[in-house]
Amino acid sequence: MLFALIQIVDLLISVITWLVIAQFVLSLLIAFNVVNTHSEFVAAVWKGINGLLEPLLRPVRRIMPDTGAIDFSPMVLIVGLTVVRLLLEGALRSAM
Repeated sequence: MLFALIQIVDLLISVITWLVIAQFVLSLLIAFNVVNTHSEFVAAVWKGINGLLEPLLRPVRRIMPDTGAIDFSPMVLIVGLTVVRLLLEGALRSAM
């Protein structure tokens, strides 16, 4: 039971990490005008990714100091999720 729960949490962490990476890449493509948000598909993907990640990034942004134009909250979120993953793996090893 514990093993299955940890696997589910690990999968969720992986999905969130990939969403953060996708958001970063898409934001660069939008910033350099490679893709345009006037396209319905791009706008829908951008809105969907931001809608999924904003509840996770908002608390991180509240805690972090303002760094101007550079947003470090996605990196902090990935580091935090990696720490959670390592703690869960350690708990799993100690339980076995």
